[in-house]
Amino acid sequence: MKKFVESVGFVVFVQGMAGLLHEWTGWFRLWTVVRRVDFLGGNATFVHIVLVVTGVAVMIAADAIKE
Repeated sequence: MKKFVESVGFVVFVQGMAGLLHEWTGWFRLWTVVRRVDFLGGNATFVHIVLVVTGVAVMIAADAIKE
């Protein structure tokens, strides 16, 4: 269970970072999920920052799970 939570946190973190890189440089266009959700379009940068912070928090919280 601990590895699964860490993996989910890592995927969320990577989605946020790829989204930020796409916003700033135009790279990673195919990797970003937020870009495909229409109602988040105007707030994409904020959503990507939230994804990065959430991913880091989930990875840190995974250490509290006992195996």
